[in-house]
Amino acid sequence: MNNKHTLSAVSPEAQQHSDALKELIKKQIQSEGGSISFAKYMHACLYTSGYGYYSAGSHKLGEQGDFTTAPEISPFFGYSIANHIIDVFAQKTQKHILEFGAGSGQLAIDIMVYLEKSHELPEFYYILEISADLRQRQQQHIQQLIPGLIDRFVWLDKLPEQFEGVILANEVCDAMPVNLIKIKEHQLYERHVCLNNNHFAWRDIPVTDDELMQQGTRLQTLISTDIYETEIHLASQQWLRTIAQSLKKGAFFIIDYGYSFNTFYNEERKQGTLCCYYRHQLNNDPFYLPGLQDITAHTEFTTLADIAFEQGLDVAGFHEQSDFLMAGGITDIAAEFHNNMPTADWLQQSAGLKQLLMPSQMGQQFKVLSLTKNLELLARLSINDRRYQL
Repeated sequence: MNNKHTLSAVSPEAQQHSDALKELIKKQIQSEGGSISFAKYMHACLYTSGYGYYSAGSHKLGEQGDFTTAPEISPFFGYSIANHIIDVFAQKTQKHILEFGAGSGQLAIDIMVYLEKSHELPEFYYILEISADLRQRQQQHIQQLIPGLIDRFVWLDKLPEQFEGVILANEVCDAMPVNLIKIKEHQLYERHVCLNNNHFAWRDIPVTDDELMQQGTRLQTLISTDIYETEIHLASQQWLRTIAQSLKKGAFFIIDYGYSFNTFYNEERKQGTLCCYYRHQLNNDPFYLPGLQDITAHTEFTTLADIAFEQGLDVAGFHEQSDFLMAGGITDIAAEFHNNMPTADWLQQSAGLKQLLMPSQMGQQFKVLSLTKNLELLARLSINDRRYQL
């Protein structure tokens, strides 16, 4: 698939922005000997200060953006997650919540509204947001919708050395840089980005990183096709190790689209899962409009679960999103609102509910990996638990 020529028109200002980032990346390539790993390229596209997709000021969420996340679809998403949070608070943890990459801030708002109604407000709701633009938007949104609770919010620049409570990561792993590998004629290569006639191009070089070599070699034993390309998620794996060291007591919920190891790495998916979004349109060209389009890959949950276990966390549950939200009481929550809501409003909420739960939409495509530390069994997590698939 190559549909970059049919994508939405780009304004001259946006094109200039992208061109400026291209020049910065080209200089990086030249300074590093003619090529950089795709992980470095992806990091530059998404996070270069002032130019990266998540570091500049373009609108990313909702109908006018490039993608729509679950909290933007319905408040029922946050309300049902809040019930899982209440279960954690019941085990005498500190009443703290830490959310990574809070987007528009809508999930935080919905959770706090529900917890206030349930008399379970946390002492603090921490948000770790690396985008200054998104941080400002979150502050404005929260101040506008729940001004009475703004004092409970704290924005962080780094992960606390010790944390107790609930950690949330909704659509965070998919935005982390991935390493691309290629198996060709039984040889293992890492995909790099180089320049060809001053344009970005692929260059495949033998793998040199020890961890990448170890994980890539494991895949070679499973794959028999002549050419196979895929992603290995070294960045999200290291991120999880850091969080595991920080969490002293509580729960960590990772919500993202993805697969278990055996489903992720199979011969049918021989071109991996990497894709790009611009104005809600999908394409597979990561060299198109650097800084203006989102670059993303599915999450591989089995390795994350293995690392969590190695780091002393309990793998407490693995669910399809629909099952996790059902366990959080989403249908009961929706029924209560239905009884007190005008018909027109309910039709909109009902459509959002279907989008969150239907297997053909987000219900099955998104998964939830639940990790705990020093907690007893969380009963909700036993409902339709799929840890056997990891």
